[in-house]
Amino acid sequence: MVFPPIQFSGPSKGPVEIKAVGATIKAPPELARFKSDEWILFERIDRLTMIGGTFDGQGHEAWKNPKCGDNDNCHLPVNLKFSLVKNSLLKDVTSLNSKFFHMSLHGCDNTNLDHIKAVAPADSDNTDGVHIKHVNGLNITNSNIKTGADCVSIGDGSKNVHLEKLTCGPGHGISIGSLGKYANEKPVQGIWVKNCTITGTSNGVRIKTWPNSPLGTATDIHFDDIIMNNVGNPILIDQEYCASRNCKVSNQYYVLIVQTRTHNSRVPFVC
Repeated sequence: MVFPPIQFSGPSKGPVEIKAVGATIKAPPELARFKSDEWILFERIDRLTMIGGTFDGQGHEAWKNPKCGDNDNCHLPVNLKFSLVKNSLLKDVTSLNSKFFHMSLHGCDNTNLDHIKAVAPADSDNTDGVHIKHVNGLNITNSNIKTGADCVSIGDGSKNVHLEKLTCGPGHGISIGSLGKYANEKPVQGIWVKNCTITGTSNGVRIKTWPNSPLGTATDIHFDDIIMNNVGNPILIDQEYCASRNCKVSNQYYVLIVQTRTHNSRVPFVC
């Protein structure tokens, strides 16, 4: 039996409120039952309030298939996908063991995520806690993300994004990018990462772009008051991803970043 995504589709005529406090919802573990790239989809909703709930993607089978993305008959679904969901609040929502990204937000302007949890083992591939792109005005606060990939990944077209009081690790840290994979990507501008703690990750805060990428910019980026414990590359601007002159990264601010090091930690800044 094929398992279609659970869809909550607008346009909405008024505010929408979903409460799942104390509830646990589990996805089928078999990849063959998914024919799309999302498990639960919210789209074209204005003023969504979503409070509580644990969404278990049961992704262990997916993590054993790293080449699934090359197979047209195999889909890696996001646990919670939000598309064109604006002026909204997600609070006290937990995502467990997603087969792919835990939460994906595309075109979600003026949205707040508060007290969010995303949890998967350290060896789970491509389980970014929150992936965002094409947003203008997004706050993620007071959240705990422990996965095998990026804590938060910020894609193209992201503007006025504030991350504050996040606890990240294990995984790959907080990433801007990767950028420049496709033509006509939108600029990244106005990113603030403040008062976060990153522990046991391969990277801390990083910016990465693809080689030979088209013209693009990432500007007005602030990393402020970040504590890192046992992090491989605390600050990484990945120049190997950006082989062409058209990749431009400017106006970055790194303020009060403290690292506690072990014997195998790398230097604090890699560029």
